[in-house]
Amino acid sequence: MLMEMVIDGFDVPEDGATQDAVADLIVRVASGDQAAFATLYDMLSSRVFGLILRVLINRAQSEEVLQEVFLEIWQSASRFAPNRGQGRAWIMTIAHRRAVDRVRASQSSADRDVRAGFKDIGVAHDSVAEQVELGIEGGKVVEALSGLPEAQREALVLAYYGGYSQNEIAALVGAPLGTIKTRMRDGLTRLRTAMGVTA
Repeated sequence: MLMEMVIDGFDVPEDGATQDAVADLIVRVASGDQAAFATLYDMLSSRVFGLILRVLINRAQSEEVLQEVFLEIWQSASRFAPNRGQGRAWIMTIAHRRAVDRVRASQSSADRDVRAGFKDIGVAHDSVAEQVELGIEGGKVVEALSGLPEAQREALVLAYYGGYSQNEIAALVGAPLGTIKTRMRDGLTRLRTAMGVTA
């Protein structure tokens, strides 16, 4: 369990110093520092893999996406703006986006296969769409999540896919705890509406 300290009225994980280290490492990676990249990988790869695995379930695909995430970090580190966000949140956002892209690609491929199979046996396309729609509830959640404002999506992704507490999220994104609670509450309300769930 993370040791915590109080800063400006709310609890911040003691690894807040690590957060600064992550941002510093990303800046060094942007200049081509391979040692910084190796350190960054060692520091965060297991947590990034955990997030990806929660989205994809499939271990082999998750390992592939982990490689894609760190390749993207290497290639796009120069676009990281330390003054606009925390390094760990930036990396987790890349990981979540890549995992969601893989889910969508897999779902799209499965949908094509189902349509082709039904076409071969003479079933109308509309009934195929209805059958596929019934089986992709998880895809709907991912789609609804991607439709949220970025701040709400980030808070929910870090909480539900990254396993962070609200206090940790506040420290990661540099926002007050009350703001994080509001973002999560509003984001969940929007998700329920998008999914057609009534309270």
